[in-house]
Amino acid sequence: MPRFSQASRFAAPLAAVVLVAAVSGCSMFGKKSELYTQSAESRPLEVPPDLDRPSADRAMALPAGGGSVSASGMDTSGVAAPIGFNATGDRDAIFAKVGEVLGATSGVTVVNKAQILGTYDVDYMGAKFLVRVTKVGDGAYVSAVDPRGLPPTGDAPAKLIAALKAAIAP
Repeated sequence: MPRFSQASRFAAPLAAVVLVAAVSGCSMFGKKSELYTQSAESRPLEVPPDLDRPSADRAMALPAGGGSVSASGMDTSGVAAPIGFNATGDRDAIFAKVGEVLGATSGVTVVNKAQILGTYDVDYMGAKFLVRVTKVGDGAYVSAVDPRGLPPTGDAPAKLIAALKAAIAP
């Protein structure tokens, strides 16, 4: 029996590995695509044709009722009416008067005030709301709003604004 030398024993498996590597998808046999060599951020975005722009099917559709959409036609049953009054004078002077009246009113706790915003954060009769002083024309408008900026609900804001109006407005 012929004996193989040490070199020929390692040559056969080495040749098999090289052959498998060459046939299994090396770059010699494949097509090169420049898209896959770029980073993911710089590759062009592939969007299906029907999703590349918004649908315009219902863009000009009219409401079924045929009526107009206006503030007078909207349902405002869940929204409270604004609570406030107009006062004549300088906004900063009215803001100071409001602070004095709030401090003298029993049951009112001024949690915070912001003169630049024209607001007092108050607790009154278990309700938390803002008393806001806004410049309007030659005077100011004193109103109550909840922390979201909407008209507050309940009796406490209306009662406090009525007390402020009696003390400040002529």
